[in-house]
Amino acid sequence: MTQDKPPTTTKLTPAEQRQRREDRLTTIRLRMTISRELDNRGITTPAARGEALGMPADEATRLMTRRQWREGDVERLREAAARLGLKV
Repeated sequence: MTQDKPPTTTKLTPAEQRQRREDRLTTIRLRMTISRELDNRGITTPAARGEALGMPADEATRLMTRRQWREGDVERLREAAARLGLKV
């Protein structure tokens, strides 16, 4: 009789947890700032938003609406904000 082993998961260190929380807050703030700026400029369609952010429309939509933390999002959002001329 073979026993199934539970999947192995690695726990984040307290420093990694803290960094993830900071990144999450930063992404929320950047998304709000970028969305507000795009709305103020009248850029509302996914294609126009993608063009303004310098990426394909579907990629821009995912970046701006995703709820799950992804590594690299903060940098990509900062680049998008800089492209719009926003100081962050």
